[in-house]
Amino acid sequence: MAYSRVTLTERAFAVIDRLREEHGPLLFHQSGGCCDGSSPMCFSVDDFRVGSSDVLLGFIHTCPFYMRKDQFEYWQHTHLTVDVVDGRSSSFSLEIPLDLHFIVLSRLFTDEELADLSPVRAAISH
Repeated sequence: MAYSRVTLTERAFAVIDRLREEHGPLLFHQSGGCCDGSSPMCFSVDDFRVGSSDVLLGFIHTCPFYMRKDQFEYWQHTHLTVDVVDGRSSSFSLEIPLDLHFIVLSRLFTDEELADLSPVRAAISH
């Protein structure tokens, strides 16, 4: 069984449920920008276009999680856990009006996990 590259906490799971009720299908994107741009951002699938410079790392609570290819080069040996914390950030992510923001916690993969990681796929523009 392949290990996932990205997971989420129970609190993030509940926030995604709440956002999905209001906005419909969601996706996450982590661009690797500076400041708040390095936080994972949640969008309605109709409000964000992924492109050829993005890769699909996996799914969290059925939401695709994308990252820019050049950022993935730095993070390819890292497991990501999406969490949510109190307080606003200055992004366009859907959770901001809830006075919350998503963050990513990271750790290096173990040797066992590296040997059996789920594949990264090129993003398909929608």
